[in-house]
Amino acid sequence: MSLLIVGATGTLGRQIARRALDEGHQVRCLVRSSKRAAFLKEWGAQLVPGDLCDPASLPPALEGVTAIIDAATARPTDSLSIRQVDWQGKVALIQAAKAAGVERFIFLSILDAEKYPQVPLMEIKRCTELFLAESGLNYTILRPCGFMQGLIGQYAVPILDKQAVWVTQQSAPIAYMDTQDVAKFAVRALSVPETEKNSFPIVGTKAWTAEEIIRLCERLSGQEAKVTRLPMNLLRTARRVARFFQWGWNLADRLAFAEVLATDKPLNASMETVYPVFGLNPEETTTLEAYLQDYFSRILKKLKELDYQATKTKNQKKKTSLRF
Repeated sequence: MSLLIVGATGTLGRQIARRALDEGHQVRCLVRSSKRAAFLKEWGAQLVPGDLCDPASLPPALEGVTAIIDAATARPTDSLSIRQVDWQGKVALIQAAKAAGVERFIFLSILDAEKYPQVPLMEIKRCTELFLAESGLNYTILRPCGFMQGLIGQYAVPILDKQAVWVTQQSAPIAYMDTQDVAKFAVRALSVPETEKNSFPIVGTKAWTAEEIIRLCERLSGQEAKVTRLPMNLLRTARRVARFFQWGWNLADRLAFAEVLATDKPLNASMETVYPVFGLNPEETTTLEAYLQDYFSRILKKLKELDYQATKTKNQKKKTSLRF
């Protein structure tokens, strides 16, 4: 199968590319910068130039492609807006895929997008789902709600560095999943007929609040977190201010996601019927405890090694100075 992965340099996209290559697929990656995507080429993927926001660049990239996995999304630091990338770009991609006769289209959306029309990214994902379903393509929609990888910078690193951990006053539980596990579902969907023209939640084993994650990090790191709580009114004000500047539009749209947390409604869903459809074993899904345990074990071991080397170097210098 000739597979095109869109968003392959992202946190999730790179795991999908790695998984697809490991399973023997012929993988192409749509990239704006070959330099930034060099690691994908080293893995064995073919890099094809293209940009979701440049519809004319898509048909050449789709020549000979039988399936697409779309994991692209605008980053908060991008100059392009969420609307440009996640709506206009996706519409162009779906239309180009239809014209090219692509046989399978796997789209990564967001869980419960239809419940938050006031949140730009959620509403755009909902609209994209509808557009894809009505396109005539043989699609599968996967709906994760949060990635464990994002928790490292949000919680683990600040706690280790004894810096403030910023959280909202309200904390909706979120069923985070390891991107490697999400990638398993995305690649498996290509070969499971039961996933065709269907949508599935793809979530972790348990929904966690910010407070629960902080307590887990404290226990695993042996350090106490310095927690700073952000009032929702402050975030709403920051969003309004950001909207005054073109460079802040994307940031403002991302800040709107805080409204999801303010509802206190869990971002979670039952996976009881999902695992059998995909033929995957739920026991092999990474838990948040195991993920963070592995991270802290590796980091703390490294810190001890660095401390040992620093102490050894200091003692050697001290001995040398005593000789003279």
